[in-house]
Amino acid sequence: MQKLPRDSENDYTREMASARRQAVTAATGADLTHVGSYSIDPALLPGNIEGFAGVAQIPLGFAGPLLVQGEHAQGEFYVPMATSEGTLVASYSRGMRLTREAGGVRTTVIDDSMQRAPVFVFENARHARDFGDWVVANFTAIKAAAETTTRSGRLRNIEQYAMGKMRWLRFCFTTGDAAGQNMVSKATREACMWILAQRPAGLEHFSLAANFDTDKKHSHVNSLHTRGKRVVAEITLPAKLIQDVMHTTGEALFKQRQLSNMGALMAGSVNNGAHFANGVTALFIACGQDVANVAESSAGFVHGELKPNGDYYFSATIPALVVATYGGGTGLPTQKECLEVMGCYGQGKVQKFAEIVAATVLCGELSLASAIVSDQWVSSHDKLGRNRP
Repeated sequence: MQKLPRDSENDYTREMASARRQAVTAATGADLTHVGSYSIDPALLPGNIEGFAGVAQIPLGFAGPLLVQGEHAQGEFYVPMATSEGTLVASYSRGMRLTREAGGVRTTVIDDSMQRAPVFVFENARHARDFGDWVVANFTAIKAAAETTTRSGRLRNIEQYAMGKMRWLRFCFTTGDAAGQNMVSKATREACMWILAQRPAGLEHFSLAANFDTDKKHSHVNSLHTRGKRVVAEITLPAKLIQDVMHTTGEALFKQRQLSNMGALMAGSVNNGAHFANGVTALFIACGQDVANVAESSAGFVHGELKPNGDYYFSATIPALVVATYGGGTGLPTQKECLEVMGCYGQGKVQKFAEIVAATVLCGELSLASAIVSDQWVSSHDKLGRNRP
């Protein structure tokens, strides 16, 4: 196969995109008519993709309206969801109807931190321990060095984790309205260059990343200590409303919750809920998020309580929700439009967006759980989810 065309002077044009599609078609015989149909200007794409050749179009629908009673998101929202899974938008809309009639989902962002975790390797464990003490004593200088690289990033604290003669430093930053992975990588590197210049005693090796920050993969440290936004969505559902809208009872939902808890425990799952990833992914694609961060953003915890009067309290906690409303893919035309639908585009909006994501996830959990206990799960997919030639 020939090398794909590239223009070193101006690679982001419709002509270059067409040239690359033609090269692929010539080599494979594949028809790229739909891939080549798009409305966005390729000149907007430097920093988002290399070798632009076209678009992958994913169907998009709006679920809702979703009523949120948050600290940042307040009122009703249409929620854009990009997916090719039938029943998804309908199911989330059903959950949103239930929670709307119950007075709305209460949402709370309880932590905010993005990390990079370099490792320092010493001659022995004693040197590593002493280095840890030195880091604590010199935090102010380390923080100053890190923050020379960023206008919006702030080094909040440095966690330390030791094993043998190694010590991982988990640098924890707030990053404004950006997701911040690149921001904290640059800032952490600058801080570590300052640390290395001080010549720590007994240091043998250093690496800026050694898999402890677990970027784009789940880890228990992220669940316990947060990565991105830690958000809780919660609601108490009146017994009559559960019966009228979901055709089941709080008692049945609570019983199913206990079975699901045990199933998740037996399987070693990172989530005792049903399908956080569905809502998170559909919103991420629609709104220009880094979709690979679904790996950590879809982990979570659900909790249910049956009240003496038959009402049902339910909460969903997302401990590592990595989202942005500024930078990355959020400024691309369709993604920007989707964020604007919810009033979530630009600076000062990321906490609002995080609350809407969490509220959406909760609605999806309630809808699917209700479908399972009322035996509507299979029939709904048969009705709405079949697309076969």
